[in-house]
Amino acid sequence: MEASSHNSFVHPLKFALWTGIGSIIMMFIALTSAYIVRQAAGNWLEFKLPSIFMLSTFTILLSSVTLQMAYSAFRKRQESSYKLLLLSTLALGMIFILFQYQGWLQMRATGIELSGNPSGSFVYILSGLHVAHVIGGLGVLSLACYHAFTLPYKVTKRRLLRLQLTSQYWHFVDILWIYLFIFFMIQH
Repeated sequence: MEASSHNSFVHPLKFALWTGIGSIIMMFIALTSAYIVRQAAGNWLEFKLPSIFMLSTFTILLSSVTLQMAYSAFRKRQESSYKLLLLSTLALGMIFILFQYQGWLQMRATGIELSGNPSGSFVYILSGLHVAHVIGGLGVLSLACYHAFTLPYKVTKRRLLRLQLTSQYWHFVDILWIYLFIFFMIQH
């Protein structure tokens, strides 16, 4: 009976990650709710979201695929595939941020400033907060790459857990961006 109850416990690091994710979700729900409330108040400029945001969406989706494949390759002891896919994920995350920045520049070029109409301000703030969370994920991915290339290759419970936590967070920021992108498309 003890063994079955032991299996029902959540690892403390997973609990901490999911608690953090829960608070991030609440923050973004509050901000998107504020967006809707402010939009209803008037003085709202409608504008077309730059198409590069669609490209950034595909990029972050692809990065989740490559990270999941890296995790699978690590478990299957396919060292070179694991390392290549992990590096690919890191590169795609950086490209995502570059595309977001290009989207902000395109918005600015069409007269949509951060301090201008609230509609544009919300897009900058929400997408900028998301990028901040992606940067955090890139830090963790960089550490995963460092471990992949400096530690002797060995599949252990600890390394599996670290990679699993990294993957869960990265998939979360992917899903969060999809939510924001769909939200922006519906609202604009």
